[in-house]
Parts: sequence; structure tokens; C-alpha cells
Amino acid sequence: MKIDRKRLEQSIEELGRIGETPRGGLTRLALSDEDKRARDQMVAWMRSAGLRVSVDQMGNIFGERAGTKALPPVMLGSHVDSVPTGGKYDGQLGVLCALEAIRSLNDERVSTRHPVTLAIFTNEEGARFQPAMIASGVMAGTIALEDAYNARDRNGIRLVDELERIGYLGAEPCVPRPIRAYLELHIEQGPFLEEEGRSVGVVEGIVGIAWSRLTFTGVQDHAGPTPMRVRHDALVAAADVVRAVRAIPARLSPEMVATVGRLDVSPNITNAIPGRVSLSIDLRDPREENVTRALALLDHAVTDAARAEGVRCELEHYWRVPPTPFHPEVVGADERAAQSLGVRSRRILSGAGHDAQYMAAICPAGMIFVPSRNGRSHCEEEFTPMDDIEHGANTLLLAMLDLTQ
Repeated sequence: MKIDRKRLEQSIEELGRIGETPRGGLTRLALSDEDKRARDQMVAWMRSAGLRVSVDQMGNIFGERAGTKALPPVMLGSHVDSVPTGGKYDGQLGVLCALEAIRSLNDERVSTRHPVTLAIFTNEEGARFQPAMIASGVMAGTIALEDAYNARDRNGIRLVDELERIGYLGAEPCVPRPIRAYLELHIEQGPFLEEEGRSVGVVEGIVGIAWSRLTFTGVQDHAGPTPMRVRHDALVAAADVVRAVRAIPARLSPEMVATVGRLDVSPNITNAIPGRVSLSIDLRDPREENVTRALALLDHAVTDAARAEGVRCELEHYWRVPPTPFHPEVVGADERAAQSLGVRSRRILSGAGHDAQYMAAICPAGMIFVPSRNGRSHCEEEFTPMDDIEHGANTLLLAMLDLTQ
């Protein structure tokens, strides 16, 4: 069996027009009007494919194709929300390849022993509401439903209110459920598959991730009359931390990455000394102990920067996900599928977080990667060649068939 390449390509193009940016990227923040339109389109396609569609309390969408037995389903999933000015492949490619795999079953009139369910998870990116993967985290029992509902975006809007506004506040409980296996196709978001000329990555697991938020409060003052010797500049302290965060991986591990991705400066005008600065810190490593050590180094760096500039600091380590190994059975199914297709593949570790990370706490889980051109992602230049997408989608289809039978 193989997927219909032309149909999949058309679906990618059509869904990619919802929230399209002038430079060909995608801005489709979670629970925005664009997200609603993408969800509505996916639900329409799922129903056209004969799936029974339901929505849970976190707005997660499920479309089930019945099996021949009353057994737990094999679930294929990802997300349709994006980061601002992101790309057209992150998240939605996995959803569309999963839909195409189910359509291919219908084309060939294939019955599966286990049902097959397509899942679309809410707010995977964490670009609008923090933390990331919030809805799969609730489903896994790691994040409290009330905490998720009360998450607010930069404008103070609550997640639950936006779910209700766009019509995706479902009644079905968002709790762990019996699942035979969970499988997610995704772009690599790194350079390794392309560098090695491979079309498929068989993902063995995901690195550990820790997110922190930091606020420095100094003294806002005039940029002209205020002598340097009496300044307490919150931005200077923040700059010291940015450099310190950049230096942490060199001290601990060549596999570690550390990023300050968000900086909010107040009052953010030319002729005023910043009195308040907030920033984000993202730390990742395959080993849990390295993440712990990195957080300790961050604590010291923040304390030193605050003392040197005479400002107050508030540091919160608010989200942490340990390294997640994927289930050998699912990894094996992915590998057998790629080998049977004669596709050049390799085992790989994910440096990005995905819903599969939380799903692994509920059921056997695994992922399939396809290459990212120049390793680029979370940008408008994000791209994966259609040949590689086709290989990945066929690998997903065959691995799903393996697990359903």
C-alpha cells in the first residue's frame, strides 16, 4: 500500500493557505481565528473520510476509524497551531500525513483489527499560551486542567475563554484513555537527515527540556541626566544573563542547547533607563542530570547579575519535561516500515518537544522524522521536499498497519 502523493500535496497546499504570511510562511497561533479555520477544515476532511469526530475539554480533536475488534486504537497525531511567522510543515504535516494514511486505508478498503484515530492537539507550540504541549500534558495527567484553563496570553486572555469563543470547548473528559500505540510524523527541525541524504528518521526519544521565566526590576530613570554611577539598569542585568545562558552548554555538554528567546523591556523607549525586563530561558539536553546542573548554573548567573547591577530578580523554573525514550515496539515498527520501502533512514533523537513526549506516559509511543532543508524550522523558510514527505507518509502508513494488526 502507498499513499496518494498528489492528494497529500493538495491538502498541504490548501491547509497552508490558512494563516499564510506574505513570505509563504504561516502564522496560526493557538485558538486564534486562523486556528479555528484550520480546525474546521480538518474536521470537514475527517468527516469526509468517514471518521467519528469528537472534541475533549482541552479542544483536542479526535477522529476514529472503526476496527474489526473492540480494541484500543492506534493513534496518529500532531498539531495545527504554529509559532508567529513560522513554516507550513511544523505540526500540520503530521496531521495531514495521518489523514492521508487513513484515506489510503479507505481507498484500498482495508480493515484493521484495532481502530485508527487521528488526533489534533491544542497549543502544542506554547507560542501563545505557556507551557508548550499543554493539552497533551493535561491528557497525560501531568498538567492540571484548571491550570491549563487559566493560562493567559500576553493580552491576559485565558485559554479556556478562547476555547469557548472558537467553539472547541468540548465535553469529553481530557484524561488518559486506552491506546494501543501513538505515532507522530514530524519534520526533523534539524540538519542531520539532510546532511546524510536520508529521507526518514526513526526517532528513539526526545531530549529533556526546562523552561524558566526571569524578571529583573531596577530603577527607571532619564537616560540623560542620570550618572552611570547611580544607575540600576534592569537591561544590563538581563544582558549579563543572556551571555551566561549562552555559555552554559560549553561548560556541561556538547549536546546541550540553551536559548533566550523572549525579551520584554519596559518602558522600551530611547531616552529612558529600563526599569523592568522579563526574559525566557530554554535549556535542553539528552541527559536529565545535565539539565539539573544547567539550572543550578542559571541560578548563580541570575544572582550574580542582580547583585552587580543592584536590581531585584524573580526567577521561576515553571516547566520541565524529562528525557523521553520511545517504546521499542513502536520504534521497531517504524524501522521495519522504512526498511520494507527501501528508504534511506537512520535512528535519531529529537531535540524539540512534541506531543509524543506526553503520550509516551499513556501508551507505547514513537515518531517518524522527515528532513528539514538546511535544518531550518520555526521560520518562513521551513521546507521539506515532497519526495521525502512521500517516503515519510508511506513509512507512517506501514508502521500504522503493523501496529493495528
